[in-house]
Order: sequence, then C-alpha cells, then structure tokens
Amino acid sequence: MKFLLGTKQEMTQVFDESGRVRAATVIAAPKATVTQVKTKERDGYAAVQIGSGARKESRVNRAQRPLGSFRFIREFRSTEAPELKKDDTFDVSVFAPGDRVEVRGTTKGKGFQGVVKRHGFSGGPRTHGQKHSEREPGSIGVSGIQRVFKGMRMAGRMGGDRVVVKNLRVLSVDPERGTLVVSGAVPGRRGSLVEIVG
Repeated sequence: MKFLLGTKQEMTQVFDESGRVRAATVIAAPKATVTQVKTKERDGYAAVQIGSGARKESRVNRAQRPLGSFRFIREFRSTEAPELKKDDTFDVSVFAPGDRVEVRGTTKGKGFQGVVKRHGFSGGPRTHGQKHSEREPGSIGVSGIQRVFKGMRMAGRMGGDRVVVKNLRVLSVDPERGTLVVSGAVPGRRGSLVEIVG
C-alpha cells in the first residue's frame, strides 16, 4: 500500500501518447516522515501515521510536539502489518507514471444555497401567473401526515464534504520539485490538503 500527503496546486492539460489532450491536476507532495506505526497487538489495528510539511513549533499542540513540527499529520490504515518504521522518510518517487490512485479531499465550501444550485431543481415556470417563484422548491409535504419527511431535499449549507475520487492515473512524477500530476479533477480549492493512496 502506497500513500502520501499533498496540497492541490492547479489544473492543467497533458497530452497522452496518442496526442489526445487530458485534464490533469498538479499536486505538491513534500517529503513525508513516519511519526508513528500502529500494530494490531498494541493498538488493535494496523496503521501508519505520517507527517508532512513544515510548521513553527510554537503553533503545534503540546500533545503533538513529540511527533514533530509538521503542518499535516494523517493516519493510513492497512490490513497487513506495515513495513515502514518510525522516522522513515519517503517522497513522490513511491508512485510511478501509470499507477492507479485514489485521492481524498474536502470539497469547496459554498455556504447556504437554494435547491436549484444545491440539488439541481428546475424551479417554477417563468410565466403563467408566477411572479417571484422562479427558483423556489415547490411543494415539500403531503396531505394527511402534515409533516415534512426526513431527508427532504431543501435549501441548506452546501460543500465542505469529504470526497474520495477513485481510479485516477498518475501521469508524471517529479521528485526534484516534489510534484505529482494525476488525471482528472481533485476535490478542494488550491492549497487544500489531499491524501493520495495507491
């Protein structure tokens, strides 16, 4: 199992071997350090905790200072016993062009949105006696029961969800610059944390 922490940089275009253009995302992934290795015997499950990026020590929680002054610390579970040891380091070279990976991240927050933007409702008609109901949800209940069912799609806060995008292909790896280019789109804004798992 291969994994790494990175930050989304930008989207770009990459030409494949046949000359077709592909949408791609550039991810900056600095060198990662293993901060802790968890085992089934001691912790009840097998996992590897890694830290990535630099941060002022004064801005790190006192409980986390023994792990190091990292910007991000995340844990990756595995079914088998991990091969890595504490203080091991690795970079983007663990991945190779052609590898299939999944990328986990948090989508952009869009604030409070209506049903047209949030759920794709069509809204009301623009004519036939309508005045200000172009983007209203319409009927939300049923007669007799006289309550709104749980799960009814309504206006509310949109975005900020954890999303996993699977089956992305690694297009190029640059260990010197610490960047990784994957096919397709990746959740989040520029600079947001993403987890790359192979």
